[in-house]
Amino acid sequence: MRLRALLETEALGLRLLGGEEELDRTVRGVMTTDLRDPSRYLTGGELVLTGLAWRRNSADSEPFVRILAGAGVAGLAAGEAELGDVPDDLVSACVRNRLPLFAVNEDVAFATITEYVVRQVSGERAGDLAAVVDRHRRLMTSGPAGGGPDVVLDLLTTDLDLRAWVLSPTGRQIAGAGEPLAPGVCAALASEHLAAVRTGRRGPHRISIQGITYSLFPIRGLGRGAGPGPAARDVRESVLSDWLLAVEADAGDWPAERLDLLQGVTQLIAVERDRRDAARTVRRRLAQEVLELVQTGAPPAEIAARLRVAAPVLLPGLGAAPHWQVVVARVDWDGGDIPGGPVAQSLLEEILVDPSVSGPEPSDRIAVAHAGDEAIALVPLPALLGEAGEDKGPDAALHADALLATVREPLAAGLADDGRLTLGVSAAVHSAEGLRGALEEARHARRVAAARPGRVCAAGHHELASHVLLLPFVPDDVRRAFTARLLDPLRDYDRRHRAELIPTLEAFLDCDGSWTRCATRLHLHVNTLRYRVGRIEQLTGRDLSRLEDKLDFFLALRMS
Repeated sequence: MRLRALLETEALGLRLLGGEEELDRTVRGVMTTDLRDPSRYLTGGELVLTGLAWRRNSADSEPFVRILAGAGVAGLAAGEAELGDVPDDLVSACVRNRLPLFAVNEDVAFATITEYVVRQVSGERAGDLAAVVDRHRRLMTSGPAGGGPDVVLDLLTTDLDLRAWVLSPTGRQIAGAGEPLAPGVCAALASEHLAAVRTGRRGPHRISIQGITYSLFPIRGLGRGAGPGPAARDVRESVLSDWLLAVEADAGDWPAERLDLLQGVTQLIAVERDRRDAARTVRRRLAQEVLELVQTGAPPAEIAARLRVAAPVLLPGLGAAPHWQVVVARVDWDGGDIPGGPVAQSLLEEILVDPSVSGPEPSDRIAVAHAGDEAIALVPLPALLGEAGEDKGPDAALHADALLATVREPLAAGLADDGRLTLGVSAAVHSAEGLRGALEEARHARRVAAARPGRVCAAGHHELASHVLLLPFVPDDVRRAFTARLLDPLRDYDRRHRAELIPTLEAFLDCDGSWTRCATRLHLHVNTLRYRVGRIEQLTGRDLSRLEDKLDFFLALRMS
């Protein structure tokens, strides 16, 4: 399509600010961005939509426009929702660089322009390519009954013989044509996609698994003119929330027309993604209201009343939830300049979905709020009923390790070497009175997870009973002094005499102070073991028959 065709459509709300002599340029696609340098996402021929959030002062316009002109974009459309009228310095920069410039009325969503351009560009494709996009557009935009992403994937299979799947950033299959992918393959595809995005590699990304080549296309949210758009200001703000399209084919030798088609498909699926994200608003608000009541010390009766409102939304058909769990997650980026709360919220909404269940519908039972860099999930648990109908406790309670078991690999790739996810899970509680304790328990478990090494860590309530988990919260200087006071005399003696007092101490404690079992493990005579233990007591001034001294040695060995 030509640029001038955009001006002839009143519903788009576009006003030409400059470049009338360039209106015969061909538009090959559309891209929304507020990056100061979006060049790595540009291939040429795009209509670029921007909310102007990248502009801090008048000097920013010229470099931004030069980048667009150098990439060969067809034109630029600037939203008026952020700054009001489009700044004169941007108009002048576009004139100097011969880049057509449009103003977008604040009442028009960028998604509307995106969908129009995709529809028009796709409509000009020949044969089966146009048919797929056009048929998909009608089905996807006809409402929930249209079938969602599965419809377009089926059409890609029947019309173009392409098998494709929509995956979440954790590797969960959202939609697919034909047989579902194996969980290991999904995790590997998501990992490759996230690693490629974090390193700035141009898509589509290709990966070969078990002799099959897949091409990966990002699916980014469309947003509105006033917002940051699909290409966020920093890739870390969206990399862990965007879906991806995996196609069983090598796109490296595809013609431009077919690549454009797949890009159009991702934009149409993004419309469905945004629509489903919007449906989470009610559940997020419910979680926020309940958690605000819990944290402000509201009466249990008031909290219970709010839970009764939330339960039918989260557990349709079951009325009330007899048990609840709290999950707390936090995403931290090096430097602290990227807000982690929204990222943690999106991740938690995804992580809490059973990875064995395909499709987005299971997320309808998850309510997650966020404050600062922390996200908090309120998870309802149906009761496990006995034969007489009595409540025997929660059914399928969440476990910290299980939540991360299948998503650790993809998330580690997305976090790269500058991000970290930590997660804590509370025990199940059966009343409003227990929610405040559950929240503090989940937060404490998350702090325990944060003290562990690794990019993706979790801890559960059952672990908090162990004194070993208190060790990470002891200051380093105190830990070093405590360990040195107890163990350095033994290490020095071992170096001088090769007496193996440290291994003997470890074995003795591991055998719960049993002389016979410890001697058997070390292949020693009991008298020899008694001599070594006596030497340990002499060097340290401790008595290994006393529980307090045994515990001190145990902790010193764990901290060393």
